[in-house]
Amino acid sequence: MPTMSGRKDFLSQPAPENYVAGLGRGATGFTTRSDLGPAREGPSEEQIKEALAKRAQALGAAPPTAYGATEKKDDDEDEERFQDPDSEVGLFAGGAYDKDDDEADRIYQDVDEKMDRRRKTRREEREKKEREAYERDNPKIQQQFADLKRALSTVTDDEWANLPDVGDLTGKNRRAKQNLRQRFYAIPDSVIAGARDAMQLDTTVQEDGAATNGASGDAADGTMTNFADIGAARDKVLQVRLDQAARGSGTDTAAGNATNIDPKGYLTSLTKSELKAGEVEVGDVKRVRVLLESVIKTNPKHPPGWIAAARLEEIAGRVVAARSVIARGCESCPKSEDAWLENIRLNEGQNAKIIAANAIKNNDRSVRLWLEAMRLEQDSRAKKRVIRRALDHLPQSVVLWKEAVNLEENPEDARLLLAKATEIIPLSIELWLALARLEKPENAQRILNKAHKAIPTSHEVWIAAARLQEQMGTSERSNVMKKAVRELARESAMLKREEWITEAEKCEVEGAILTCNAIVRETLGWGLDEDDDRKEIWMEDARGCITRGKYETARAIYAYALRIFFNKRSVWLAAVDLEKNHGTKETLWQVLEKAVEACPQSEVLWMMLAKEKWQAGQLDDARRVLVRAFNQNPNNEDIWLAAVKLEADNNQIDQARQLLQTARREAGTTRVWVESVAFERRLGDNEASLDLVNQALQLYPKADELWMMKGQIYEEKNKLPQAREAYNTGTRACPKSIRLWLLACRLEEKAGAIVKARSVLDRARLAVPKNAELWTETVRVERRAGNMAQAKTLMAKALQEVPNSGLLWSENIWYLEARTQRRPRSLEAIKKVDNDPILFVTVARIFWYERKLDKASNWFEKAILLDSEIGDTWAWYFKFLRQHGTEEKREEVINHCVLAEPKNGEVWSTVASSPRNASKNTEELLNLVVQKLEE
Repeated sequence: MPTMSGRKDFLSQPAPENYVAGLGRGATGFTTRSDLGPAREGPSEEQIKEALAKRAQALGAAPPTAYGATEKKDDDEDEERFQDPDSEVGLFAGGAYDKDDDEADRIYQDVDEKMDRRRKTRREEREKKEREAYERDNPKIQQQFADLKRALSTVTDDEWANLPDVGDLTGKNRRAKQNLRQRFYAIPDSVIAGARDAMQLDTTVQEDGAATNGASGDAADGTMTNFADIGAARDKVLQVRLDQAARGSGTDTAAGNATNIDPKGYLTSLTKSELKAGEVEVGDVKRVRVLLESVIKTNPKHPPGWIAAARLEEIAGRVVAARSVIARGCESCPKSEDAWLENIRLNEGQNAKIIAANAIKNNDRSVRLWLEAMRLEQDSRAKKRVIRRALDHLPQSVVLWKEAVNLEENPEDARLLLAKATEIIPLSIELWLALARLEKPENAQRILNKAHKAIPTSHEVWIAAARLQEQMGTSERSNVMKKAVRELARESAMLKREEWITEAEKCEVEGAILTCNAIVRETLGWGLDEDDDRKEIWMEDARGCITRGKYETARAIYAYALRIFFNKRSVWLAAVDLEKNHGTKETLWQVLEKAVEACPQSEVLWMMLAKEKWQAGQLDDARRVLVRAFNQNPNNEDIWLAAVKLEADNNQIDQARQLLQTARREAGTTRVWVESVAFERRLGDNEASLDLVNQALQLYPKADELWMMKGQIYEEKNKLPQAREAYNTGTRACPKSIRLWLLACRLEEKAGAIVKARSVLDRARLAVPKNAELWTETVRVERRAGNMAQAKTLMAKALQEVPNSGLLWSENIWYLEARTQRRPRSLEAIKKVDNDPILFVTVARIFWYERKLDKASNWFEKAILLDSEIGDTWAWYFKFLRQHGTEEKREEVINHCVLAEPKNGEVWSTVASSPRNASKNTEELLNLVVQKLEE
């Protein structure tokens, strides 16, 4: 019987707060598949703990721990924050960060940077080795099959035609394929209409002037192919890929295999892809206009949207509409200086001035708007009036004060303005330095002292003081930079070594040479310990300065390095090279005199000094230098031979012969005997030279140069059997001598014994495997004999054995490939060989043959930069300039060649080693090599 009270029964009452059904017996809520919607997630662990604690509190009991509920701590601290070592909220929350903390942080940072620098070289070497090992263990499929693809060039037309066709020889799926062939498809009406009109003749002329006959239809649908355009496009692609390959990583970027992106090159490519006003499509403009209108309507307070819309109209040629858009933008965004500047730019004359005035009313704290308003004025007084009003609103603006000073024509007025400016803005270094430049030297020194008191951490003030001392001629008495280093170090404002070098270079550009030297002298060793490789670091700094054309800074760096490493020959040689290339003759002599005093045991420095004296025409001084060198280095073969060369070049034959006799007796080395034989050969006395070479071979039977000379002497006397015997004996005594094997092969080829020449080269390749010169000579023997097929086969084997030889690739590209395949093959070669001067010369000759003269000149210069000691490169470049260069360019190349003194090169070494060319200088040898190349 229902009760008369208003209380509901138990099942009709609402559930208590935070009630979870079945919680007391450990159950949680769940749903069945018959319920609508996804299952309800049960209470979390935190909710269970909180419910248990609340229930215990209501019952007046302690919280239960059966379900993980624990007592709540009184202090609500988060212990997690103490786990972060960088968090200073807890223990160090009340600490103050003072100068000692800053100095400690800076010292730790310097130590970290120094340790990183010391490990940098080892880390880079390790990463390079790992990368090479990975590329070697995981080659690309293209690299794995490159040799097989090259071998396909030896397949004849008959062999290619006899290859069987690919077919389904198993009969699998044959019925399905037959059913597939019997299917029919509906043909579009356009194809039927085109077939109908194909045989019709129409003689009408279209608007563009092309006849509307059958050929025009073919051209319209693309069946008429312009092979000239395709060839031009292909050549352009190959040219671009060659340039990318020469730059190293360009090919990877082009192929999409690069793992890094050059931001400068990327931005450059974006700049090149910008559209001009006349190239914009109308449809594109309409689409962008709709988008920008949506942007403006959605967010009218966004200035870039208004600016973009105005510029779109400007690009489309609607200047009036652009002005209207940007005017509405200024109304919507009155505080945007970019919008006002764009509005001023789009207007002219008086309208622009009115807009500028309105802009300043809304933004009177904008420096850019004040400057733009000043530039709109034509009269100088009006400009000054605008700037002064700007300074009333913005007295702390350094830019406005500088403009105000630049507008003053009277130096006194400018000085007064700068004095006022430094009072208002005492922390502006630029204003202090400008004021010091306008003052007299005495007042300028006082101004700089005030600047130093106002800004004690400024290095610019100290450099200006040093330049002032140099200008007054008192830099010798007061070392300003030494004080500067001490004061800046005390203020913890010392620059890094690289930044001081940059400041020294600025002083050099502005003509302050003494200040430049003082900066380098006082700061070059800053931050470097004796543990660091100081010599290499300073040498690298000097080379960087030379590359940038700052020779005085490099000279100062070498001078400081020589103070520390006084007896290091490498530093002296670098300083001598700097004076030789960028100094005067007197400074070069001074450096060489100091060098031989510091390194008296270095015969190279003695010979350089003697050579410079001899080239200057001071023969007696050169002899005295060699006498001093003999006293310091008795029985040194280099000094003996230098004395012989000095006498021989001055036609003192008897004295030179006597010196050689003494040298053979006192310092009878292999080189002395070789020079003795060569000296007699130059004089034309073959009997004396043959007698000397036989004596030398009894003492040094393993000297390959002596065997080569003996065979050449017999060849000159036309005694081929004796020459063959000399070469054969020499190859048995010196089996690793490449030049000796080549001479033996060429002797057999000269005698017409091609079979013997092949045999000699086969034995040479067994004695010296994987040698590019021997493989090249093997291919040339077959090519000169007319066996082109055999030459190509041997070249394929050679490239498999020595794939990274520029000599082999050059021989293959120029003599064994068709002219149309030269450029693609050169691209493949550059990828394989990387940087090789011989290969670069071949690429340059390809461009020369194709009449692309700028490209050819560029590749010749690249080859010279890679290795300037290869004489053949200079000869090919000079030959090119003889036909297509100017007289000034040819003179420049000759001068650079004389300075480089090339000694290597296949043709150059042959011409230079000839006895009749022994007295020729570098320029004469260059002309002889060019004549040899033209044969």
